[in-house]
Amino acid sequence: MFSPNAPARPSRPTPLALPGGPVDFTEAWLRNRRLSEHTRDAYRRDVAGWLAWCAARELDPLHANFLHVNEYARALEATLGARTGKPLTPATVARRLSALSSWYDFLVKLRAVEANPVAGADRPRIDRDHSATVGLTPEEVDALLAAAEADTGPTAARNRAAVALLADLGLRVGELVSLDLADLGAERGHRSVRFVGKGGKLRRRALTPGTAYALDAYLAQRAAAQGVAVHELTGPLLVTASGARLDRHAMFRLVRRLARSAGIAAWARLSPHSLRHAFATTARAEGVPLEDVQDAMGHADPRTTRRYDRDRHNLDRDPAYAIWAARARRRG
Repeated sequence: MFSPNAPARPSRPTPLALPGGPVDFTEAWLRNRRLSEHTRDAYRRDVAGWLAWCAARELDPLHANFLHVNEYARALEATLGARTGKPLTPATVARRLSALSSWYDFLVKLRAVEANPVAGADRPRIDRDHSATVGLTPEEVDALLAAAEADTGPTAARNRAAVALLADLGLRVGELVSLDLADLGAERGHRSVRFVGKGGKLRRRALTPGTAYALDAYLAQRAAAQGVAVHELTGPLLVTASGARLDRHAMFRLVRRLARSAGIAAWARLSPHSLRHAFATTARAEGVPLEDVQDAMGHADPRTTRRYDRDRHNLDRDPAYAIWAARARRRG
């Protein structure tokens, strides 16, 4: 009887046995795609996790099948997140399998494998009508921004700029920390920022006057500390005291610290994504069309944007009223 745990014996030499091993494949795959550095790092971890799981079972990844992938997915579902201490969410498991599927698609093109084993595997069902992110009300966002304004210390100006970018533009934390100074610009009278979004898409967003002011103050302080003009600054947009790029973990800590200072009850469960969530819900509440919010957030599927629209089931917005009113006008 076949067991998915049984090691598969390679029938021919494979590229994985060549010098450099799977890392060479992974780096070639990543170079073949237009991705942000944050996404590249995440994909590296996703593939490395699969390879480690295969190695522990003496399974050649090039001879894995969908039964192996199903077993791996069940193992992921039972894995506790390092940050939350809770089992990985279906969305996280689905994302990891999606990265693995893309990796195998690349190997199929190289003829290193005959078929993608992830293609026939079971994927977790994702509830597109619900977002697990702990959101913020507009008043709570205001309070968090006020806490950032009241913050003191050598990194206070940087923190204000970072939080303003999250709140006013709804950026993903990976997009935020990947920004470079060269990404800032001006287009047709707008201050703007360009970056690589999810899926490797080149995107641009307008900077609000408040965000632009916070950025200018931060960069002026940074330039003065280095003894150079602002236009002479180079490298990452948001940096640590030592000049290294600010990372996503620092942003998680910052958001929670400021939320706690602001007296937000759910501060311990907030994340940078909470501000992205608030951006979408507030935009929809202010009447911004779904399509514009979708474009701003970089969602390929409008259903993803609608998960943030908590008021979409409000009976005041039931289309039945519009149809009834139109019929009444025709009869009148």
